[in-house]
Amino acid sequence: LSYDSDDEKQWYQRRVRGDQPSIMLAMIDMFLSFGSDIEESDLIYEGQKYIQMILVVVALVMVPIMFAAKPLIEAYGKSQDTAEYEALSYDSDDDEMVQRERHEAQARLDMWVHQAIHTIEFCLGVISNTASYLRLWALSLAHSELSTVLWDMTLYYGFSSLDWDKGGFVLLFLVWAFWAVLTVTILLCMEGLSAFLHALRLHWVEFQNKFYGGDGFKFLPFSFSLILENEENLEEISNI
Repeated sequence: LSYDSDDEKQWYQRRVRGDQPSIMLAMIDMFLSFGSDIEESDLIYEGQKYIQMILVVVALVMVPIMFAAKPLIEAYGKSQDTAEYEALSYDSDDDEMVQRERHEAQARLDMWVHQAIHTIEFCLGVISNTASYLRLWALSLAHSELSTVLWDMTLYYGFSSLDWDKGGFVLLFLVWAFWAVLTVTILLCMEGLSAFLHALRLHWVEFQNKFYGGDGFKFLPFSFSLILENEENLEEISNI
């Protein structure tokens, strides 16, 4: 094999040895081991330490911006509107101005509280939704362990302990049939259905809650019977 660089050669050798770094552990250590040096065996790309530090700092800076940006912008816009209103209504009653100022102060307080609730909810949702996606990693780990158990208890045992000179291939065929049935029923059917349901749940709950509101109109399929029934109801109402 020819390699374009030493990094490509080291990456290929590490992949063949099976000691390639884990992306999941890299994402966890990005927050839990902030600023610490990354071992060479866990290094995915050059400059990984500094890029991860920048990403964590940007994520933390976005929290106060998310909390304060919208209320400050809306408060600035309302202050401009208030200045214009006061310039146009210089002869208005003082009580009306006091009531207006109290209403605007209460609106600003409600806006800050509302934005704080949304910020806390979003931050908690990011953590919980990201952690919830680890269930797919747990499913893949369980699938790997079940595959190893089925191989060790059936085919591996049959290949290593059967006597080929005494017709052991017949018993090996039976062992293979047992292994094939378990593989199809447990690994393919049950594990596939479990992974599908978990992925569907993650897509609907963790992913869709970012923008799904549940608004709209109830779906009514096209039906001639409903059209005729509505026309009959209209005729009865008109006759009355």
